[in-house]
Amino acid sequence: MAKLYSSFNSLICFMALFMLAKSDGIDGNWYDASATFYGDMGGGETMNGACGYGNLFEQGYGLATTALSIALFNNGLACGSCYEIKCVNDPHQWCIKNAGSITVTATNFCPPNYKDGSWCNPPRKHFDLSMKMFTTIGIYKAGIIPVQYRRVPCIKKGGVKFEIKGNPYWILVLVFNVGNAGDVSSVSIKGSNSGNWIPMSRNWGQNWQTGTNLVGQALSFQVTTSDKKILEFDNVAPTNWQFNQTYEGNQNF
Repeated sequence: MAKLYSSFNSLICFMALFMLAKSDGIDGNWYDASATFYGDMGGGETMNGACGYGNLFEQGYGLATTALSIALFNNGLACGSCYEIKCVNDPHQWCIKNAGSITVTATNFCPPNYKDGSWCNPPRKHFDLSMKMFTTIGIYKAGIIPVQYRRVPCIKKGGVKFEIKGNPYWILVLVFNVGNAGDVSSVSIKGSNSGNWIPMSRNWGQNWQTGTNLVGQALSFQVTTSDKKILEFDNVAPTNWQFNQTYEGNQNF
């Protein structure tokens, strides 16, 4: 849904696209941070987590994931955002030579430890990667490496997905597989008989809730990402939708 600009004025076109990129959170500049890892090479301990995602393989994220320190997590609103990360400037030579960079999706939170100290304490910007991602750019025995990162568009296959949980009087929807900006800032829901859009409140991570009973109605969703782009997904879930099922929209950001 990007705005199209006239090509007759190249300077205005360039400035407009530059401003759009900045508003998307996509930034060509690299920023200093650090990285560790958790879990094992198969992704053990990286499933579920503070963003509300479940089996990351089934949900399309796989091992290309990271937990974010409090300085990056934004109280859960950064869940789903994507980062390009490279190991740099390591005097101990823990970086793997010519490894290039990795791209990961934020799926978890790296909690601070104010008593004993932690790499995830504010104001430090830190990525707690899956072991697979860490050992792609750094040597295992390093434990922690200096990195640089930048925010990049999320490239996802298929449409935005909605996992519906809860009960008739409390509907909880996990929104995932979101492309481009990746992180969702607001969600509204509408039943086929309910009329107006009903704003949902964020429960935790990327789980959104409503107390409106919409059982027996086809469900539509309106999703806004952090770059202020909005997509409507009409009748994503049919009238006979069920709890603990996932429904896929026919488009992505």
